[in-house]
Amino acid sequence: MNHLEFRIMPDKRLHRGQHPADEKFFRETLIPGIRRAVADYSLLLSKGYAEKSSLKLVGDRFTLTERQRLAVMRSACSDEQQSGRKSRQLDINAVAGQMIAIDGYNVLITIEAAMSGGLIFRGRDGCCRDLASIHGTYRRVSETQPAIELIGGFLQQIGINQALWLLDSPVSNSGRLKTLIREIAEKNGWGWEIELVISPDAVLIKGEKIVASSDSVILDKCGRWVDLAGEIIKKQIPAAKIIDLDIKL
Repeated sequence: MNHLEFRIMPDKRLHRGQHPADEKFFRETLIPGIRRAVADYSLLLSKGYAEKSSLKLVGDRFTLTERQRLAVMRSACSDEQQSGRKSRQLDINAVAGQMIAIDGYNVLITIEAAMSGGLIFRGRDGCCRDLASIHGTYRRVSETQPAIELIGGFLQQIGINQALWLLDSPVSNSGRLKTLIREIAEKNGWGWEIELVISPDAVLIKGEKIVASSDSVILDKCGRWVDLAGEIIKKQIPAAKIIDLDIKL
């Protein structure tokens, strides 16, 4: 789901909520510095510098932890990326009656995190992202079924009756998640298709359907898209812990 990986201690919690280190690493007094790091990293990206070396330079300058660097990485983007994404982004209310293609793990995990009190970061492109990672195995948590139901209810509310869910087949437990999503959809009469594919990114980028994702790799190459998770969080999860890391350059 992201183009850089970080080694973080294994997470064995039953919820997708706040990581034990987040209260310390993202306390209010540190947010201005992290915002400046996002701005500096975005500036370097805009000038064409390599991502990995630029992130290290910025992270070292602001003495950021790995988890803080992950937040910076997921929240930053170059000027070109920002304008390109914005030009192809659709208002969520403009997609009624159309079929959307959902980046399954990307959207579901973000909603799970928001529902269980995990930190959500609003990046420079306006998208909402979490810091969770599945590391090759998806583990169902207490929020999984409620999150799927919340997504389905929201789609129905805005007039989207058909959706194609794409799940990564190489990720363990994808088959079980597919079954759960299908059962919930059938129970509620939602017109959903759920497919396991080797690379959802490739399918979403090449497809013609409206894409629901906040994955930066996808957003830079796909056609029309919506920040479905961000809209649901904003309108349906008022208690979500959102940290805005956007700062004007």
